Formats: sequence, C-alpha cells, structure tokens
Amino acid sequence: MSELEKEAQYALSIVYKKKLDKKEQDQIMFETIKYWKENINEGFLAYRKSVSSESSYANLDWEDAYPGTPWFNDHRGQKYLDLLGGYGIYNVGRRHPRVMEAVQSQLSKQALHSQELLDPLRSYCAHLLSLIAPRDEKRVLRKCFFTNSGTESVEACLKLAILSTGRKKILATINAFHGKTLGSLACTSKEKFRAPFIGVLCETCHVPYNNLFLLQQAFESAEGTGERFACFIVEPIQGEGGIHVATAEYLKGARKLCDQYGTMLIFDEVQSGMGRTGKWWACEHSDVCPDLMAIGKAFGGGIMPVGACIGTDKVWEKYVSDPFLITTTFGGNPLALSASIATINVILDEKLLESAEVRGSFFLSELKRLKEKYPLYLKEVRGKGMMIGIEFMTNQMGIEFSKRMFAKNILVAGTLANAQTIRIEPALTITMIDIHYAISICDTVLKDISLLRSKL
Repeated sequence: MSELEKEAQYALSIVYKKKLDKKEQDQIMFETIKYWKENINEGFLAYRKSVSSESSYANLDWEDAYPGTPWFNDHRGQKYLDLLGGYGIYNVGRRHPRVMEAVQSQLSKQALHSQELLDPLRSYCAHLLSLIAPRDEKRVLRKCFFTNSGTESVEACLKLAILSTGRKKILATINAFHGKTLGSLACTSKEKFRAPFIGVLCETCHVPYNNLFLLQQAFESAEGTGERFACFIVEPIQGEGGIHVATAEYLKGARKLCDQYGTMLIFDEVQSGMGRTGKWWACEHSDVCPDLMAIGKAFGGGIMPVGACIGTDKVWEKYVSDPFLITTTFGGNPLALSASIATINVILDEKLLESAEVRGSFFLSELKRLKEKYPLYLKEVRGKGMMIGIEFMTNQMGIEFSKRMFAKNILVAGTLANAQTIRIEPALTITMIDIHYAISICDTVLKDISLLRSKL
C-alpha cells in the first residue's frame, strides 16, 4: 500500500470516529496543528484562543452532542456554551434534528442535481422566501438566485443592480462588511482587507453609517457629476462593524433617496436575517423594503452552506432576458435547500422569532445591568434580539474578556473590525437557564478583570 493510500484511509477513518481515547485525542490534536501549519496557514493559529502556542495544545471542534441547542463538545469531551453561534449561522441551534432529518432524507434520494432537469426544491424554497421576504406598497421581493454563501449573495445583488441600472458605481458605508470576494470587498470598508486589492475593485464610495445628511450629500454629488450610483448597499445592523443598529429614520431616508435617484437599495441581511433580531429580517423593524436583499449564514440551518439573493420583478427584467449572465454550479443544490426549507419550518413551529425578541431583550437588559456595574470597563451594550454587541473601553479589555470566557468554556469573540466590541449571537433556541448561566459567568469574568486591574 502506498503512502498516499495509507494517509487517505487514515483521514477517512477519522470521519467515522465517534469517541477518542487519550492517545487518539493527542495524536489528532498534534496532526491537526502540524498539517494546518504546513498546508493551510500558520498565521491563522496565532489568532485562535483554542490554540496555545506555548504547549501546542489545541481544542478541536468535534461533536454537536446536544442537537438543537447552543452547546457542543471539543475532541476531549469538554462541553462549551456557544454564544458566538458560528458568527451567526446557528439560529436553530447546532445540528437541529429536523434540519438533519430533512438533509438525510434528501441525501437518500439525491445529493446534487443534473443541472439540466428542473430541481423542484429550488422552486419551493424560492416560493417560501417570497412569502417571508420584505414588501411594501411599491415593491415585492419574490425573484431568487441561490448561492453558496453570504458573500456570493452580495455579489449577485451587486451584479443585478449594475445590470438593472446600467450604472457601475457603488455606494456603501464606513465600517461595513459585505464579504471578501472582489465585488463584495469593494463594499467592505476596512482598509486592511481592501488595500492589497485596490486597483481591481469596483469603484465604490463609502459614507458614514447612520448619517442621513451625508448620505444625501453623496447622492447629490453623484448626480452633479453624472457618476450616479447603481446601488446603495447597507446592513440594517452592522455586524462585523461592531453591532451598530441603523435607525428607522436612516433606512427610510435611504429608501426615499434611492427612489429619487433611480438607485437600487440593497440590504445585506446575511448576519441579521432569518429571525436573529426577532423578525425575519432586521429591516422589518423599520418597515423598509429594499430592491434587493442578500441572505446567507443561518439560511442553511447551521447544517449546509447556502445563501440567496432575492429581488423585485423590475430588478430581474434584464436578467430574465439573458438568464445565463449569472449562474452557479452548486448554489441552490437539493441538499442545501432541503436544509433551508426545514429551517424555515423550525423557526415557524418553534416560534423562534418570538423567542429571539423576548429572550434577546432580557439578555440585552442583563448585559446593560453589567455595564452599570462595571462602568470602567464596559462602554456600551447595544443590539436587537439575539444580535448583541458589548463594547469595552479598549481593544485589550475585549481580548481579555474573550479569553477568560473561553477559559470557562463559553465562546464569544470580537468582530472583524476589532476586539473592542464582543458579539453575542447565540442560537435562538437558547434557554433562559442558559442565559442566566451566561450572565453569571460574564459577571464573574468582569469581576476577575476588575480585581486584576485594580492591583496593577
């Protein structure tokens, strides 16, 4: 047997392992670190709390042993409470039984499709999305293009806006995060991510978030120079930018300006959608409907990677005339959409919108109470539903808090903007008992930080 054959068989055997003895735990841990350094990116390891550079010890993601909850086990059997939620993918919990059953049932029939015959699940899922999508008296979002991720959904929205308007320039916001593929990266504002690729990105103008006056000025300036915007893309709640919530006035004003200047309004609901804020979509809190909306993350129920771009008939007109302008091989495949359909059912049947609103409000209020208790460390607590940000006075305080929470087996993390704001995005299935437990640990950690710093 060749070395390749041995290695391939060994890697496959790991897939089938349920429990590991001590020797296997150590072996898989060290091999994971070794191959990560050699074959992935060793720089990534320096930013992971689960990796100790001193001892090369690592905690490995291993088993979702508590289906439909925010709890999971690492490879050594240690139990964790996940308040990070995979950056917002576990709205219905980890490995929810009904989503798993739907995917397994579809897999028993067919995994992928021929690309030539019509795939029925694509039609049914698009129909369901049209029923829960935003709408107003002027527009209804009902045409769908399915993708493999949130950033692909953003890409599709941008292409459709450019195609529909015939314009090329994009308007976005400062602190926005829309992805890192070339189109979406043009809209993402962080200089660190953009700088290496400036010169090949779409022409994009960034304006301050939640500032209607400067947004209006941007539109007026573009009109005056003839460089009109194809679209204005904005997150109703900035996720990676620090969990900043747009005001209703701002989103309504954006809608009015886009209508006035013939610009497509795109809402990026990749992180804030699928019930996270207590409504299907965060924009519903402001009663504003976009022309296009990007969906991802929790759309696959924490089981399958899947996203969608949904828009109006008007935006779709030129795409309908040439439907091969935007295509995908794996986007909207049967396995992915079986997960999406099951996820919509779980959210409805388990009343997770109501849960996110009620339990999210309680979680938020308790965290605000901790802010009053530790005013030297917590600057602000903000959010909506189960999308919450805890802003510390400094970046280092956020890092310290995150590390100490991990040491107590609770996952939290900063945003891609910085670690000063720690995000709280647990499964919408989280219980009140879990929330009380999380708050008690937060309190303990903040107390420990306070005592430590008082001695310095």
